Amino acid sequence: MFSRAKTTVGLDIGSSAIKVVELESKGGATRLVHFGIADLVPEAIVEGEVMDRQLVVDTIQNLLEKTGVRRRRVAVGISGRGVIVKKITMDRLDPKDAREAIHWEAEQYVPYDINDVSLDFEILDVDVGPKQMQVLLVAAKKDLVNTQSDLIREAGLQPALIDVNSFAVQNAAELNYDFVQEETVVLLNVGAELTNVNIVRGGIPLYTQDLMLGGNSFIESIQKRYQVNREEAVAACRAPSGGSVVDIDPVVEEFGGELGVGIERSLATLKATEEAGTIDRILLSGGGARIGGLPQLLAERQKVPVDVVDPLRRITYSPETFEEEEDPTTAGAQLTVSVGLALRKAREK
Repeated sequence: MFSRAKTTVGLDIGSSAIKVVELESKGGATRLVHFGIADLVPEAIVEGEVMDRQLVVDTIQNLLEKTGVRRRRVAVGISGRGVIVKKITMDRLDPKDAREAIHWEAEQYVPYDINDVSLDFEILDVDVGPKQMQVLLVAAKKDLVNTQSDLIREAGLQPALIDVNSFAVQNAAELNYDFVQEETVVLLNVGAELTNVNIVRGGIPLYTQDLMLGGNSFIESIQKRYQVNREEAVAACRAPSGGSVVDIDPVVEEFGGELGVGIERSLATLKATEEAGTIDRILLSGGGARIGGLPQLLAERQKVPVDVVDPLRRITYSPETFEEEEDPTTAGAQLTVSVGLALRKAREK
């Protein structure tokens, strides 16, 4: 009855902005304690590589100070080429004996020297065939993990855990939305440089990949098409329908088409394994979810409902948490990864 409420912090370091969320869990309820978003200048982080380290460190420190986050242990996410997620089938083993066997099994699935990656796994099904089990294998290049950890420490923080962004999005979606057991859902997180694709059914990732396509390429297309600067292009893509002098519809159609192709290729891969050939709906998150007309275009192309994720849908918060000019439903999609990271219960040492 008198147990102290525990808070967890999710820190999402993106190419265009840094997002932080602190959640409190008590009695089965989750409450938003603090949150914040700090934009980064273009080129501060390029293709996951930090180009201006001091600027990023200063931005993290200033954001935490501004938002009032005091907790130093944070959960952070990674994504991109250095992260491999595979579902594999192997000989059935006792979970205690599985780690060493999976290490050797992973060599045939990971396109890097096995000594250069950090491995983790989860046994999904212990009975998928005669003496076989299904395992979700996650591998991340050690230099990617170390770089992210070092950056966090330079900001005076401690990396409590490192998660995959696609899984963080799934954490946030599963807390806030009801999923039918046999429903196949595409979780599409459109960031500045990458789009995380995670096709999920029954709480299990069927296929996960990162598309080298994001909001930056969309903004650059507007700039080239209409000869406007970056600020004007960003304002155009965030304006309500008909509220901009720049007609972004042709660019949205092209961008949505490229995202659609990425989804369809993922489905083709799944169909070949007979796991899924169609999808039931799409949940859209990330800063790219704010692109006007994108949800509607994806819905028309894929012939399924498309909803923009509200990661605070079942999380309580005080209205004062959001400043007058901020709308939690608008900011929410951009906070999906950080909310999902904060939902992970870090094991205290």
